[in-house]
Formats: sequence, structure tokens, C-alpha cells
Amino acid sequence: MNLHEYENNKQTPKQRRSFPPLFASLTGAIVGSVATLYLAPALGMSGISPITESIDQEKTAIVEQSEASENTLQLQQTSTTSNSMINAIENVREAVVGVVNIQQQTNYFSHGPQSSQEQGTEQESGTGSGVIFKKSGDDAYIITNNHVIEGASKVEISLSTGERIAAEVVGADQLTDLAVLKIESKYATKVADFGDSSSLRIGEQVAAIGNPLGLDLSSTVTQGIVSNTDRTIPVSTSGGEWDLNVVQTDAAINPGNSGGALINSAGQVIGINSLKIAEDGVEGLGFAIPSQDVKPVIEDLLQYGEVKRPYLGVGLQSLSDFPSTIQEQLNLPEDTQGGVIVTSVEPASPAAEAGLQIKDLITTVNGTKVNSIGELRKYIYTEAKIGDQIKVELYRDGKKINVSVKMSEKGM
Repeated sequence: MNLHEYENNKQTPKQRRSFPPLFASLTGAIVGSVATLYLAPALGMSGISPITESIDQEKTAIVEQSEASENTLQLQQTSTTSNSMINAIENVREAVVGVVNIQQQTNYFSHGPQSSQEQGTEQESGTGSGVIFKKSGDDAYIITNNHVIEGASKVEISLSTGERIAAEVVGADQLTDLAVLKIESKYATKVADFGDSSSLRIGEQVAAIGNPLGLDLSSTVTQGIVSNTDRTIPVSTSGGEWDLNVVQTDAAINPGNSGGALINSAGQVIGINSLKIAEDGVEGLGFAIPSQDVKPVIEDLLQYGEVKRPYLGVGLQSLSDFPSTIQEQLNLPEDTQGGVIVTSVEPASPAAEAGLQIKDLITTVNGTKVNSIGELRKYIYTEAKIGDQIKVELYRDGKKINVSVKMSEKGM
């Protein structure tokens, strides 16, 4: 099944993100592995001072108390209550805002030295959604999708009142398609509570809140159920290939919903709406980044402005992307299935120091089979740590070789 790719003004056959005019597309099977990008693990923060307002005046959300730094996101215990979804929506709705991507447009008819105004004009490139998740001192913080703000020269927030204010990009991560924005805390009248997505059950009632098709339909709510709690979707991002973990829902998610909230019946955000399957004849296939996956990304973005990951230092290409004539030149065993080809090695990188070479076919990492770039990145970025020694099994000129690589800090 073909999916439409990131809605970033590119049209490659992969996934449609719910962010006009960004188009996303990906090709993948929907059994056990499915796809709307952009991008969220439940965020919990001590030091975040989330406003825990009771949906039912007689029941309050239970917050796990723990010592945490200013940049820790705290996930609440997900509670199943008799509260109606109407109350749950009211509890979160004001914390969901519009996110406006404004880009500089070049003036191609001007010549010679010009002022910044003469060089081009700023225009809205698209809109998405975001969720206020933290309020601290004079600042309030918003989670959204990276593709919503990617390429922006300026970002604005549209509040539930319709007022538009300037926002600052704190940090963004292309692979997980998440970004954190900052505004003045006086504009944050509501802060969303985040629940633990690992407690979700198939069939559980959920609602998606966002701004489909632009700000004219702001704060739109659609309702559905959790269709699946654990899908993996291969996606092409501006940062490379990635296997994205998502929660599947049949709640309607449309362009403009990207970065908005997927909430449970307790009024807790359990996912960030990111992807949908946009194909004729397909209905009710939307995806959200679970809060459990959002949490570590948010914490890194708050602390460092980027996600800290182990660094290998190679260019890669999945074996399946090469024609059979090229594969034959690698002298691989006949029963070789899957793997990742090394296409370049950066000087002085961990890969170079370990002796990796161009045309090496990496098949396993620490005993775990890797069939694609997405799988290799996912393993290294989630299972390995900076400073770890990883064992790489590869084929070189038809011979199986084991190499030990020490991970350092930097992006892959």
C-alpha cells in the first residue's frame, strides 16, 4: 500500500503528514508495520508544573512523584475513569494551539543591493497544531511535529482565543519528527497533562484535537478508538530513513492536525498526532507518536536543543535498494537476505577507527538482524549509548567479519 509522503512541498511516494502544504509518503506493508508523520511518547515532567485539573471534580489524576530535573517530563499514571469524553476534551482543548510556519519568499525580480524587505516577503507556508505541556517562570513550552516548523524563518502560535503571538524554536529532531517551541507563559492559560501510552489498550476510546485544513477550523475534535497500540512505520524524513513507532487510531486526522493531541477519556495526552494513510478508498488509518517515545526526545530538546545520539560515521544504503547487477558485484553468499551497505566512511569517525570499509554489508548489530537503514539507525539510537562498544557482523568480499565499534557523540 502506498502512503503519501511528508507534506513539506515535496511529493515523493511515501506519506502524507497532516500539515498542508507538506506532503509525506511512504511505501510499506500495513500488517505489523503501518503509517501520519509526523511524529509521540507521553511526556511527564517534574519541574514542568503541569496543571492537574480534575476532569471529574471528585477524581484527580494521580501523579507519580519522583525527583527530577527541570528538563524531565513526567508521565502520569494512565487512569480509566467513568468521566465522559466531553469533560476530557474540555480539560485539554485550550492547551492545543495552532502553529504557523512563516517562510521568507525570494523576490526574483529585484537586482542589486536590497534591504531585507526588498529581498523578499514573509508568507505563511503552512499550519499545524501543537500542545502546551509545560509552564515555568516566564516561559511556556509547546510540543509539535518537526515537519510543521521545518524551513520556517519565523514561527507563530495561534491561541484558542484566535490571538497570534511569536514563538521561539527551542529544538527540533528530524528523525522522530518532534520539535519544542517556547512562548511567554502569560499566554498559556492551560497546560495539558500527559498520560502513559504504554498502558493503552486496543479499543480504548480516544479523541484527536487539532486544526485540520488550517486555522479556520481550529480546535476541531474527532473521536475514535485505539486501533493498535504498537505499530512500526518506515518513513523518509529530512534527517534520513527511520522506523517510527506509532499508535494507530480511527479518529479522523487530517492535514493541519499534525502536532495536535491524541487524548484518552481521562483527559490525558497519550500521543502526538503525526501521520495518516492518504489513499483513495482508505478510511480511519491515523497515527500518533506515543507519549512514551515523546518523553526522552522532549527532555533532550529542552536540555540540549537537540537529541543526543551515538555516532557511527558512515553513509548507508539498504541492500534492497541496489539492483541485482550491483548486488552480484559484492560477492555475497547466495542466501544473503537484507542488510545495509556502507557507501562512505567519514575520516576519524568510530567506523573509520574500527576499520569499516565502503561496500561492507552490515547484517547484524550486537546479534540483532538489521535489514534496512531504518532498522540499523533505530537499534543504534535506542539500544546503544555513547561510549558503548557494539559488535557489528558484516560481509566483505564474500567473507563474514566481526568488527567492534566504540560509539562516540554526534549525529549519524
